[in-house]
Amino acid sequence: MMRSNIVVCAISLLFASVLRWGHAQGENAGGTQAGKADKECAAVSNHNAELMLAIFRAIEQRDAQRLRELFDPELEMHWPPSLPYGGTHTASTPGPTTWSQTWAPLQPTDAERRMDPRVVAAAGDEVVVLWQQRGVAPAGKRFDGEVLALYRLRNDKLIRAQMFYFDTVATARFLADAQMQAKKK
Repeated sequence: MMRSNIVVCAISLLFASVLRWGHAQGENAGGTQAGKADKECAAVSNHNAELMLAIFRAIEQRDAQRLRELFDPELEMHWPPSLPYGGTHTASTPGPTTWSQTWAPLQPTDAERRMDPRVVAAAGDEVVVLWQQRGVAPAGKRFDGEVLALYRLRNDKLIRAQMFYFDTVATARFLADAQMQAKKK
């Protein structure tokens, strides 16, 4: 667990540095303008961080109406290709299998649906969140894996999401085993 926390901190710092560097490239060289821009950026970042937490609450609660309100119609989702729902998908071109179709049967209770999202960086329209992917297979085996994701918001709606699973091999193995168990029933 200690190694995992170190990796999270390192990745978080890297994302924060990249996001901050990108913001700094567009700043005005004048001191008062830069200070004002920093305050405006911080306000937008805090607002976007709160929006992301609202999105996670809606996902955990399976609140489809709230998600329609918070998702841009052009939302792009980028998942690790090795997962059943992997690849890049949009609302208008979903993949053959979605994250929801994959995980909903494996999350029968609030305990499995709980994602424990934690905003680790936010700058401008981008937010980095560490969250937990949980599930329980038909035979009772449990899965609890960490995911770090980069989100982009536009006009108070999620427009892009890219997920980085800490252990895609373990995630894919759990999903394959759960699918085989479900077929046996």
